[in-house]
Amino acid sequence: MNGAESLVHSLLKSGVDTCFTNPGTSEMHFVAALDRVPGMRCVLGLFEGVVTGAADGYARVTGKPASTLLHCGPGLANGLANLHNARRAAAPIVNIVGDHATYHRPLDAPLTADTEGWARGVSGWVRTAMDVKTVGSDAAAAVQAANIAPGQIATLILPSDTSWNEGGIPAEALARVPTPLASPNQIEECATILRRGGPGIVLLLGGEALSAEGLALAHRIAAATGCRLMAQGSNAKMARGQGRVSLDRVPYVVDAAVKTMAGTKQLLLCGARKPVTFFAYPNKPQTSIPIDAEIHILARAEQNLIEALSRLADMLHAPKVADPDNGPKHEIVRGPLTPESVAATLGALMPEGAIIADESVTYGRGFFANTKAAPHHDWLNVTGGAIGGGIPMATGAAVGAPGRRVINMQADGSAMYTVQALWTQAREKLDVTTVILSNRKYQILIGELANVGANPGRTAMDMLDLGNPDLDWPKMANAMGIEAASTNTCDGFADLLAGSLNRKGPFLIELLI
Repeated sequence: MNGAESLVHSLLKSGVDTCFTNPGTSEMHFVAALDRVPGMRCVLGLFEGVVTGAADGYARVTGKPASTLLHCGPGLANGLANLHNARRAAAPIVNIVGDHATYHRPLDAPLTADTEGWARGVSGWVRTAMDVKTVGSDAAAAVQAANIAPGQIATLILPSDTSWNEGGIPAEALARVPTPLASPNQIEECATILRRGGPGIVLLLGGEALSAEGLALAHRIAAATGCRLMAQGSNAKMARGQGRVSLDRVPYVVDAAVKTMAGTKQLLLCGARKPVTFFAYPNKPQTSIPIDAEIHILARAEQNLIEALSRLADMLHAPKVADPDNGPKHEIVRGPLTPESVAATLGALMPEGAIIADESVTYGRGFFANTKAAPHHDWLNVTGGAIGGGIPMATGAAVGAPGRRVINMQADGSAMYTVQALWTQAREKLDVTTVILSNRKYQILIGELANVGANPGRTAMDMLDLGNPDLDWPKMANAMGIEAASTNTCDGFADLLAGSLNRKGPFLIELLI
């Protein structure tokens, strides 16, 4: 057995059965081993940013890592932006990065790079397998590391000679590292604040606290104490829909965020960070909470958030409460396209159990508030701010959740970063509806010009314009094997969305906004 075969065996024994891949010469023995060792689903991406973004989406909906297969340092570098997003989402991923043979690397061949150094910026665990006999155990350790709460990226660098050499030894799965519990002092401190009551108490949720179970516990706590529930601005996955408590998120825009968080006196964090602005702006605050607000930790992201919320609810003697009523069922809207009409139509038509992969950026800021009464669904954000995450994230989510429809609400500018993911959707026949919000400009940057007080002229505005020539999304989708259509009305959107949800496989809708 060679090292590559021991790697595949060890990944499978550790529960990793899906590999998102874009291989090169150094990885050919791994590629060949995937033929000889059955059990691994291999999903090809035509760009490494697609591979890593898909692994992110897969991890979010399954709660377990997939493997990537990347080619040397430059292949890893091509995937770094979506690994950054995955790190911010605490998504468990096992990166397998091929590299030069151990004896060839000192010769400084063209692809030689600081692969370990590039990996460390996005990885919680990095190791280079230097001996064929340790490849299997290194792989098992990588899976164990990826699964450390709340989830992290583990990168295993595989020199080609450790892959092709004989003498590989498969390894059994290593035990999962137990998730630590929040300390009694953390729980008691938050319970004391909540018992005291008064205005301005905010419980800010992130991570697993935004699951259906976590939201139900938070709803009990809020009903018993009157505290305000909020969610972080961008989240790996949030359970939503009728019967689940609907949370506002901390807004992206600084002035809106400050207004939303005004009056906060006691901020209780459960799997969330203190809110900070995306960027620094001249003469604007760097955090949305008041300067005199006190911050308390109920549970950190790496602690068991559900257990902490459960203990807090019991300590407060918070009774079970009826499911919340998020208002009447959304209705299909006819007429012109607006953020509100698109959101209401999406809420009216999405099926039970849908997954929304959201990279709608500026036009979609109203989507969240206007879909709260939709059927049960999960909402995935691009968490790290690195654009180009949406289409790959939707792709990986569809691989990880067969039978659930994925709807990707996608800005046109960021879609161009990883448009190759559409080809993967077609090849794998994935049930993804991609909705391109085609305003043909980098609208978010037009807003940022105003935020920083810049005075743009023609040259600046040309750099934010996606016209001349216009992008033709239906033709691009068709070229990658996906049926598509455009519309400039909400009537057309409703018809196209309904049609896509009643068919198998991918479909793309361009909204000319």
